[in-house]
Parts: sequence; structure tokens; C-alpha cells
Amino acid sequence: MKIITSDVLGFCFGVRRAVEMAQKALDENPGKPVYSLGPIIHNESVLASFEKRGLIVIDEKQIDSIEKEAVVIIRAHGVTLSCIKKLETKKCVIVDATCPRVKASQKMVERYTDKNDYVIISGDKNHGEMIGIAGFAGKNFVQIQNEKDAVDLKLSDGDKINVILMSQTTFSVNEFAKIEKVLRKKFRNIAVMNTICPATEERQNALFNLCKKADGVLVIGGKTSANTKRLYSIASKNCKLASHIQSADDIPDEFFKLKTVGITAGASTPDDIIQQVIDKLS
Repeated sequence: MKIITSDVLGFCFGVRRAVEMAQKALDENPGKPVYSLGPIIHNESVLASFEKRGLIVIDEKQIDSIEKEAVVIIRAHGVTLSCIKKLETKKCVIVDATCPRVKASQKMVERYTDKNDYVIISGDKNHGEMIGIAGFAGKNFVQIQNEKDAVDLKLSDGDKINVILMSQTTFSVNEFAKIEKVLRKKFRNIAVMNTICPATEERQNALFNLCKKADGVLVIGGKTSANTKRLYSIASKNCKLASHIQSADDIPDEFFKLKTVGITAGASTPDDIIQQVIDKLS
């Protein structure tokens, strides 16, 4: 069997930074409760290892249960502005592990919606990043998820208003291009801010190339990871055999019969899990 790994796979800068900051917070606060508002990253094995060390993962709705002056980690996806203000009121020690690119999107939304411009952002409305960004927005803010939403979107005075188009950092590059094409026809005064992380685009493009070389592609990553699910969607459409797995134990039997197997992984997938998959195939 020949095993080909994608040119871009595994931890991105923002995820690696968040994991390192969480490790440091736990190291510096032995025996003390350390909280995380939502999962640090979307990877079950990483979360399990942190929880064994004492990390307490809670929902943002449970923020009132956090004691004063507690250590609280803000995950890579970020949180709403109201959550941050509540933590500051409690005088918590805030470890802000928000990805710098997500942080930039939060500030951009806050700035533009305050100027009475309309901000349209594409992405998964239920994703932590999108929820956090929405928490920084003023009233002139719209979330859409796909090309159909863009076609159906109606804003009053469309010819006169200023529109800013943005995106979730891990959104599909191709879907964003389709949305942009639709909205440019609808709104005369539109500025497009390509806020998709370059690592996301590079990862998706590398996968397209990988699919041309492999008989089957394994996409490694958490089942709740948005960027991993998008990678699997690309692989399933561009390769005759594709599977989304979380670990080496999940490799389907048919992959051991292939001549060439391609491997890619989501931005929240640790290097050791990728290596375990390679080792088992070998």
C-alpha cells in the first residue's frame, strides 16, 4: 500500500495556540478549578486529556455558576462580548485563547455594524465562532449559511445601503464564491472581506489535489468539527471512496485493500492521532 498525506493537515496556528495556552493554564494552577467556556477545540481525544487534568468544560449559559476570580479559558472559537463582560465583573482570570483571525472578525463586525453598514456573514449559525461573532454585532447584522440563503436574502434599500460581506474562518471557499456572486448582483455598494483563514483554503486545495492521486481518502478529525466535515464533503465528492474517522480504530476494512490511500486531517486533529492512522495502515 502507498500512503499519501496531504500537503496541509492537522493543527492550524489558532488551534495549536489554544491548546498550548490551555496546557499552560493547567500547569500554573494545580489543584485549582480551571474552566473552559465550551470545548477548547473540536476534538474529543484532546478534550478528554484536558478533562483528566481537571479542566471543567461548561456551556456559556452556565457562566453564572463560575466562582469569583476563577481561571477561565476562552476557546479558540471565541465567545460573545456579554460573556467576557460577565467574567470581568466576576474578576476572573481570563485566558483568551480566541484565534487571532476570529478576534479580527469580531472587531470588524463590531466596527462596521456601529457605522450603520449592513454586515452579512456566511457560515454555520450554530457554530461557536459564529455565535461569538454575532455577540459583537449591532442591529444591522445578517447570518446566512449557503447560496440559497443569499438568493432568498432581502434587505430594504438594497441599492443604497453599504453592505459588508464576511465569512466564518473555516467556511467553504467554493460556497463563499457562490454567495459573493449572488450578492454582488443584489447590492450595488458591497465590500467583500475574505475572512476565510488562508490555512483553511490551503487545506481544501491540498485535498482536491490529493483526491486525484488516491484510491480512497481518510479524513481524520472530530465528528463535531466544522472544518473536518467540510473536508469530508470535498473528499466524498472528488474521490470514489472517502471516510471521516476520529482515530485509527475507525479505519474501514476496505481501506486496507486499496493500493493508494490519501490522508488529510482537520485543524483540530493532533499529530499523534494522524501518525497512529498511518502506522495502522502500514
